[in-house]
Amino acid sequence: MTDDTGEIGPSDLQTRIDAGGSVRVLDVRDRDEVERWRLSGPGVTLTQKPYNRFLQARVTDDLAGFADDVDGEGPITVVCARGEASGEVAQELADAGVEARNLAGGMEGWARLLLAVEIEGVLPDAPEATLVQYRRPSSGCLGYALVAGGEAAVVDPLRAFTDRYVADVGDRGAEITTVVDTHVHADHVSGLRALADATGATPVMPAPAVERGVTYDVETVDDGDAIAVGEASLAAVHAPGHTTGMTAFAVGDALLSGDSLFTDSAVGKADRDGSRRRSRLAGVARPDLEEGSDEEPAFARELYRTLTERFARFPDETLVAPGHHGGDAAPDDGGTVTARLDECRELPIFGLDEAEFVKRVTERTPPRPANHGEIIAVNLGRESADNAAAFELELGPNNCAAAAADD
Repeated sequence: MTDDTGEIGPSDLQTRIDAGGSVRVLDVRDRDEVERWRLSGPGVTLTQKPYNRFLQARVTDDLAGFADDVDGEGPITVVCARGEASGEVAQELADAGVEARNLAGGMEGWARLLLAVEIEGVLPDAPEATLVQYRRPSSGCLGYALVAGGEAAVVDPLRAFTDRYVADVGDRGAEITTVVDTHVHADHVSGLRALADATGATPVMPAPAVERGVTYDVETVDDGDAIAVGEASLAAVHAPGHTTGMTAFAVGDALLSGDSLFTDSAVGKADRDGSRRRSRLAGVARPDLEEGSDEEPAFARELYRTLTERFARFPDETLVAPGHHGGDAAPDDGGTVTARLDECRELPIFGLDEAEFVKRVTERTPPRPANHGEIIAVNLGRESADNAAAFELELGPNNCAAAAADD
């Protein structure tokens, strides 16, 4: 909700975005900042007007005209980097009779938002266990916590939210015993070591990922290995393509697909039992982020085999729980960002032969994630960054997908 100061918090704004209604945004940062990273969602209409344009409108007493040029309908949410300039703009607009509010903390505040929701119905053999999906809307990063029998494993944690994972697992009456990374991340600073240090948990990475030059002590898993968590488990599924070490994890009727298969824009679809749910169009991983690799087509061929062969043994009804989502993704009725495997398999990119697939994903990759080289170095342990520097390194979109599967 909007408070008495005319501000709206990141969580309340994200709730409105997730609901799919119209969200009218005025971003007063410079154009290059907005083009690199912006508020997004199915119902977001964003207009970029730099702060100096607002100053000109104030001098000429034309704030009403300034506001009329903002696209969309409804109240205007004003955004800047940290909520300071946008706070001034929102207040001036409100004083001029325009319905406007400031995003508290700006884009930095939005980047500190982490949402958690339980994924229901995927652990039939461990009814007392819980699988939690964590979502950072500002970057599309997704992570998971499997909680069972007083133990917990956290998969793909973000370093910026170390305390949050500890608190959440504690609230569920458990302790974190294992921390897992699905691969060496290039878009965000991993919380693997920080969370293991904070809890005494065992850090785990896929063996091929460690072979890339990880400099710190971790336990390794290979294809088919299982990590026990109370009465539940995470089963490693070798899934190269995005990187050599990319590994998915099967847990109950879900597949934590890591950066192999993503979710993107929301569409309505009737499920087999007749109920309504939101499925999402899928995107596939980009094959060019492994440091030092000049074998992009080879990586793309491995990705093709992962999607068409290694994942083929899973039933159609398997719930894909990815490591990222696209900017237009919206939660389903249960609040999760997931899709059934058969929904993914029906999409056009999965009908391509290997040569066509390789051509598609190698020709349509977006710009690499900002600071990806430094982030990889930090995640390998070759370089260090304090918490503030790590947070700054990863601001922005993840850009880990190659192409939407419906393209």
